[in-house]
Order: sequence, then C-alpha cells, then structure tokens
Amino acid sequence: MAELREKSGPLALLAGLGCYVAFETVAFYLLSFLTAGLGESNQYQPENTIVSNWVKTVTFLVLHLALVLAAVLMLSNRLPRCYRGQVIGWLLVSLLVGFGLLIPLFS
Repeated sequence: MAELREKSGPLALLAGLGCYVAFETVAFYLLSFLTAGLGESNQYQPENTIVSNWVKTVTFLVLHLALVLAAVLMLSNRLPRCYRGQVIGWLLVSLLVGFGLLIPLFS
C-alpha cells in the first residue's frame, strides 16, 4: 500500500519563514554579543594581523552551527510529521546565511 504524504501549505511555509527570520535575528545578536571581545575593531591598522579576526570568524561560525543543529534536533522531535519536511530546507538555508552574517558582524 502506498504511503500518502501530507504536504504543508503556503500558510505553513510563511509561518516557517517568519520563525526562521526570528531565529536568525536572535542568533545573530546573541552570537555578536558573545564574540564582541574577539577581533580588531579597526580593520585598517598597519600592524593588524588576520589571527584575531580569524578566531572571531571561526568562533561565530561554530557557535552558529551549534545553535542551528540544536534547533533542528528540537524541532524534528516536536513538530507534527507534515511540517518536518520544512526543517531540512531551513537548515540548508541557515548554513548558507551563516556565512553571509559575517558581513554585518565585522561592519
């Protein structure tokens, strides 16, 4: 017997987008607060090295990845089956956005 799979509707996708934007906003401000002491504020110093900014970048990316994976694990257990298909899509988008968040982090 073929298994019938329910698809989430456009309203569920819109709600997922809203939750995703809220999660990324909170994650960015939390991680920028946690990594505020790392790195150089003035990027154009003649004696500036890449090491301190590299530490801030890697710390931000690792903590962002940890937050995203923790959120995916929690959501995959708590969401109804028909909405779980969205979780992997938002995970992939979040992995790409994590690199894009480095631009406002160093601005």
